Amino acid sequence: MDLALAPETLARWQFGITTVYHFLFVPLTISLSAITAGFETAYVRTGKLKYFHATKFWGKLFLINIAMGVVTGIVQEFQFGMNWSDYSRFVGDVFGAPLAMEALIAFFFESTFIGLWIFGWDKLPKKLHCACIWIVSVGTLLSAYFILAANSWMQHPNGYQINPHTGRAELTSIWTVLTQNTALVQAFHTLTASFLTGAAFVVGIASFHLWKAKRQQTAGETVTEKDRKRIGAMRSSLRTGLVLAVIAGLGTAVSGDSLGKVMFEQQPMKMAAAEALWDTQAPAPFSVFAVGDVNKGHNTVELSVPGILSFLAHSNFHEAVPGINDVAKQEAARYGGKPDDYIPNIFVTFWGFRLMIGFGMTSFVAGLVGLWTTRRKRWLAPEFRTGDEEVPRLMLTPKREMSTLFTKWSWRIGILTMGFPLIANSFGWIFTEMGRQPWVVYGLMKTRNAVSPGVSHTDVIISMSVFTVLYAILAVIEVRLMVRYAKAGPATDERPPARDPRLRGPSGGAGGGEDAESDKPLAFAY
Repeated sequence: MDLALAPETLARWQFGITTVYHFLFVPLTISLSAITAGFETAYVRTGKLKYFHATKFWGKLFLINIAMGVVTGIVQEFQFGMNWSDYSRFVGDVFGAPLAMEALIAFFFESTFIGLWIFGWDKLPKKLHCACIWIVSVGTLLSAYFILAANSWMQHPNGYQINPHTGRAELTSIWTVLTQNTALVQAFHTLTASFLTGAAFVVGIASFHLWKAKRQQTAGETVTEKDRKRIGAMRSSLRTGLVLAVIAGLGTAVSGDSLGKVMFEQQPMKMAAAEALWDTQAPAPFSVFAVGDVNKGHNTVELSVPGILSFLAHSNFHEAVPGINDVAKQEAARYGGKPDDYIPNIFVTFWGFRLMIGFGMTSFVAGLVGLWTTRRKRWLAPEFRTGDEEVPRLMLTPKREMSTLFTKWSWRIGILTMGFPLIANSFGWIFTEMGRQPWVVYGLMKTRNAVSPGVSHTDVIISMSVFTVLYAILAVIEVRLMVRYAKAGPATDERPPARDPRLRGPSGGAGGGEDAESDKPLAFAY
């Protein structure tokens, strides 16, 4: 039988498509909820309208994104029972615990308080309303952590025992599952990468609006008060995004280094495959770029830095790093079979690892460059003020524009960098899961033993095709909605609620007087 039609191969393709698609929304949900909460906090503390407009704008994009994330996430959980019933039967008692906690605790926070936040703009006191979006943000963090803890158990199973009568894995310590070092470092790395993703998203959209405003004034068009307010909100968004990109980028690099060291200890094959290191070396180099067939253990052209892989593995530049051949022999001796059975797809892991790092760090560098070029308002002409908003003109004369570093190409880079962390996240998950093969639970269960025995090739092909087409349609809808509302910019003609609801009397008016708006329904923000 052709390997391409093996049941586990088809099931892995289906789950991989779902996971990669779903994870396009997860980082944005995590980061945009916190960014929105931050802007609303700034509005509550200062009362400045630019922060109110930024809150409503980024909150709108957050809501579109979270809706798509929920839909695709539910499909993932169904697939455990449909295509992976043997896996669910074997590890369900362990794997199901953190997933149940995610649904009962984290998702409850998100679903309940997001409703209060959406509909409570003119019904809740400002501080209480702001607290709702912070609780939603905490819920997204908890949700991510519980799911990452479940995945980390697959990478490094502990806190369990095998029942000698049923042969199933049974949970012995949920605390161990939730707090093992694999879960901690993987959560740290994923969350910092998520905030890098959100920062790049904010930088990209803010860059678009500021570049558009710059072109508008350069062309001599009239800049209205509405335009100036939009510029103020986008300027604050840009600076926030740039600062967050630098902080999250540093966090991603530090957490990635920690995760790499943990993986070298727990899954040496994955990290050897990440470098296509076929033979043990001391010191071990790190290939920045290579041309050739990494599956055959050599490259025609290779640019490598000596000792870097040794440092990534052991925090020194001289210690030996085991190669693919040696690790494969060790695993075959321990678990049985041939050494080749324990070698993952080297091409995918090698390039997935580099694309993850390359695209992720590009946004970090873009954040550094952006902070430098926007420092001390050198990118601005002399500003003018409108009330307490301090909205800058933002424009430079054509002559000055040609001499400044922050040219039209800088704006375009800011826009393009919006997609880089999304690409890095996708390749990061592909590397993580492909590098673990042939294991679905490392050291306990191989992928070929985890699929549903009653699901035929035809069933998987049909369902995979339907899901792929459906996700393509949803992607078009998602992109069109995001582009539509992102291009529209903040609704600067919208005003916050005029009065604090706590000041209303029993009949709805202030101090008990009549209020024509007392019978209004809850404000639906979007």
